[in-house]
Amino acid sequence: MLRAIIDFFRALGTLKLSKKAAPTLWALVASMLFLATAQPSAYGLEFPMTVRLALPDSNNLTSNFNGANLSVKGSIASASLASQMSEMAIVADMSRQVEMARSIVGAKKVAKAIMLDQYAWDDTEYSCLNRLWTKESHWNYKAHNYRSGAHGIAQALPAVKMEIISDDWRTNPVTQIKWGLHYIDLRYDTPCDAWSKWKRHRYY
Repeated sequence: MLRAIIDFFRALGTLKLSKKAAPTLWALVASMLFLATAQPSAYGLEFPMTVRLALPDSNNLTSNFNGANLSVKGSIASASLASQMSEMAIVADMSRQVEMARSIVGAKKVAKAIMLDQYAWDDTEYSCLNRLWTKESHWNYKAHNYRSGAHGIAQALPAVKMEIISDDWRTNPVTQIKWGLHYIDLRYDTPCDAWSKWKRHRYY
């Protein structure tokens, strides 16, 4: 790992950058190094351990750096570099979403965003969902019913059902939210229909 970092900085040292381009590149390098050295797992969110930036020998690099476009000769194309950076940005965004959802307010924001994006459910449906999951778990991803075995924000029963989304369901509130919305969609069509069921029978 140390050797790879040294080779990386040697390769960067051969680039001729303008005064405007240099700070942008170094800021990008710093953020990538931070992500690359992050813990493999953040509360159940698995980080890809093979994500790395591979650069060719320094004599294969050109000095054409214009804004965010880095031209490279040889084995790495600029499109590949952009793809790796995009993957790292997605991982960072997922990590932020998981951390946000560990709080009640954050979990509600994440659920509202997912239901709007994936199911096109409106504010009325969100209001029903909020009532439903407040009754079930108070939006606590650690909520566990020791009598029935139901677990998480949506109180999945049995809890292992959530493995259809991911096997980190015990600790990842986003996995629980995604499963809960999927379950409501399949069984009731909408959160308001699920809430109506809960009001009649005290379960859904």
